[in-house]
Amino acid sequence: MALPVGAASLDEANAAIELWEHYKGRTLDDGQRLDVAVMLATRDDGLWAASVTGHEKPRQSGKGDSIEVVEFWGLTQRSERILHTIHDAVLLATETQSRMLSLLEHPDLRRLVSRSWKGTGQQMIEMRNGGIIWYRTRTGAGGRGVDGVDRLVVDEAQHAEQQHLNSITPTQAVSANPQLNVLGTGGLEGKSAWWWSLRKQAKGAPGNFGWVGYSAQPWEIDDNGRVVLGDVDPYDRDVWWATIPGLVAGRVSLDFLERELRVLGPEGFAQEYLCVWAPPFDEAESLAKLPADRWSATTTATPPDVVPGELVLGYDVHNGVSSVSMASGTLSAAYVEIVAHQSGDGWLPARLVELALRWKPTAIGLDSGNGPSAAILGPIREAFEDAGLDPEILRPLSGRAYRDACGGFFQSVVDGTLRRPVVSPDNLDTAGCKAPERVIGDAFVWDRRRSSVPLAPLVAATVARSLLSEKPAADKFWFA
Repeated sequence: MALPVGAASLDEANAAIELWEHYKGRTLDDGQRLDVAVMLATRDDGLWAASVTGHEKPRQSGKGDSIEVVEFWGLTQRSERILHTIHDAVLLATETQSRMLSLLEHPDLRRLVSRSWKGTGQQMIEMRNGGIIWYRTRTGAGGRGVDGVDRLVVDEAQHAEQQHLNSITPTQAVSANPQLNVLGTGGLEGKSAWWWSLRKQAKGAPGNFGWVGYSAQPWEIDDNGRVVLGDVDPYDRDVWWATIPGLVAGRVSLDFLERELRVLGPEGFAQEYLCVWAPPFDEAESLAKLPADRWSATTTATPPDVVPGELVLGYDVHNGVSSVSMASGTLSAAYVEIVAHQSGDGWLPARLVELALRWKPTAIGLDSGNGPSAAILGPIREAFEDAGLDPEILRPLSGRAYRDACGGFFQSVVDGTLRRPVVSPDNLDTAGCKAPERVIGDAFVWDRRRSSVPLAPLVAATVARSLLSEKPAADKFWFA
């Protein structure tokens, strides 16, 4: 949290909350009150203490009510000219306008409205006191035909792009007391560079900047100016209670969140409800973890003979691509090879059954913390049962086991004890050349969110290798 240093009074914030609660018939929770306080805190000269505010909150945490309080106050008491922008969801813009119109339908307030327009993409409400609010989509009309804006709202900020802001922020140029209010959930992979730039300001001196964040994910900026993201356990219910204001306030139930975890998977749930951010897009092309020369040296033109019953498999899904890797040998002398790789994941159950029947692997592994891989596990189990195969052969790796697998794979490359075939084109080679790391405590994992290429081949190979035994049979050590 970062609070504007010039705040001298919360009188307007308290009055705005009282007015909205009276006409809305609803009470704000503590988190929503803090949102309003940051937006409506004033300096000694009566101007806003914060010229820019950011509000990072999970889904179902009441962001809509918080900004509605501020906009309602601005329209009815300050005659503000407000531009409320949303991503490209025209229906969401319509819903937001409908909520305000419903509030203004109160008999005490109806006479204050001069006119309203509900045309798609051009929604507006005009007040008799001169106040007006426009609802626009940033990818549609944007700020076209709008000027003199006092309050600019950027909703769904995780989708906002610099080019969108360039077209709408000039609308505030002539306002005597402008404020920019930005609201969103966790940053998205490859899409939230501008949202990240705003979040980073919260780590510095706040000045006339305000930030309220509800994220379960610890993060810091290192000495090189790079973001270092901590780990989050989406299955930890204590984390839910500490992060999701809507759960504490009773707006969302524990049963509903349990269902969302099953539907979205751990990664999707973490992004939507725990405000877990993907790394900044401008850091996506970071240096790969694997040393290029050592990775290149792992290829072999003479792969070993693979014997059914003496190998393991691993699979992974990333960025709409699925891969299956075979691994044979031992942890100290492993051979890995991608045996299936294509778009989507619907083909995985049948293909894994086919491979299991043909190769009789002793285990088939996956990273249980990866939502897409975990989501397809149920259908794979069913396919195995239908084929008469024991589904217990499927081995989801825990978070700790997967971190150990990544570390072991990296060390085997550095030590020169890993081999893979020379294949052109080679998806595994590409993934290994590009894969960045995400540091977690004293360990690391392959960073899916920051990667510029699908990492499914590398993760599948990493998981498969980790399932090999420590020591070889007497006659099975196949390379020096």
